[in-house]
Amino acid sequence: MSATEIRIAIDCMGGDVGLPVTIPAALQFARRHPDTRFLLAGQPSAIEAALKSAGSLARAWYEILPASEVVLMDDSVEVALRRKKDSSMRIAAQAVKDGHADACISAGNTGAWMAISRYILKTLDGIDRPAIATSIPNVKGGATTMLDLGANVDCTAEHLLQFAIMGSALASIVDRREQPTIGLLNIGEEVIKGNEVVKQAAELLRGSGLNFYGNVEGDDICKGTVDVIVCDGFVGNVVLKSIEGVAKMIATMLHAEFTRDVWSMATGALAKPALNRLRDRVDNRRYNGAALLGLRGIVIKSHGSADDYAFGCALERARDAVRNGLLDGTTRAIDGLRQSLQAAAAAAAASSNASSDPAP
Repeated sequence: MSATEIRIAIDCMGGDVGLPVTIPAALQFARRHPDTRFLLAGQPSAIEAALKSAGSLARAWYEILPASEVVLMDDSVEVALRRKKDSSMRIAAQAVKDGHADACISAGNTGAWMAISRYILKTLDGIDRPAIATSIPNVKGGATTMLDLGANVDCTAEHLLQFAIMGSALASIVDRREQPTIGLLNIGEEVIKGNEVVKQAAELLRGSGLNFYGNVEGDDICKGTVDVIVCDGFVGNVVLKSIEGVAKMIATMLHAEFTRDVWSMATGALAKPALNRLRDRVDNRRYNGAALLGLRGIVIKSHGSADDYAFGCALERARDAVRNGLLDGTTRAIDGLRQSLQAAAAAAAASSNASSDPAP
């Protein structure tokens, strides 16, 4: 193995499709990136058959990690974590834990993947709960990083602060945004708006040393007002699914209108280049690959319905995270902020003690 080789463990069996997507995507990716080696977790005979079908016989780019069980999309967390201890999910995460892989990825059951990854890898010091973060395309031609997207339904203000730290690190390290701006998702920009948790989180963010922009609203996500938007997992998941649903609805409507009659079809033919560019800009497959932040390893979650192209994009996110040192960078960011907060607390305590001393 070369010093620069990147090793990614794949849960090959997970997702709505499984092997017919994960294997071709990995093979195509390996051809583009010879420095990447894959650890394919799953049932060996099924993986070998998929490799043969994809046209790959050379073993230079992969190694098979045998797993006898598969976590299904409708399996409960208890089943995935306690009963299926030899699942492809668990084997992929264990490869990172053991140092055999630099990152792991699954398109399978999100709750199971989060639970297994957290159980195997544990959380970083200073992080209570991992968070799911992904990129959402905006009108500026870039993308807005948003978290949490479903891992944590009920959050405290301290959790939201931790999400902001991890999101800032992700945007800075992987997306190369210097001093990324942080927005707190709220029902209004005014300081007085929001529930008590959001108000407390805003106070913490203002004193955190992060580049806190302030409260932002739902439309700021697609405007690209800030680089990173923080919210709890309940709100984040609803927002994400709503955006995806609207995008699919618009695509369906456009197709219906441009195929309504012969004149509409002629107009559609003229508009096709512009429509193709628009499709490419809003194609959520390009942004597939959510990072599970706060764990002692790089963990990526792909959409369960991802095709070859989308899963390849998720693999790209995993590779970029490894190459750019996401784990080390996140750890440093957490440690740095914790030290800053401790210093600020000590200074405040010293000032309070000094003011309470009796005058001579």
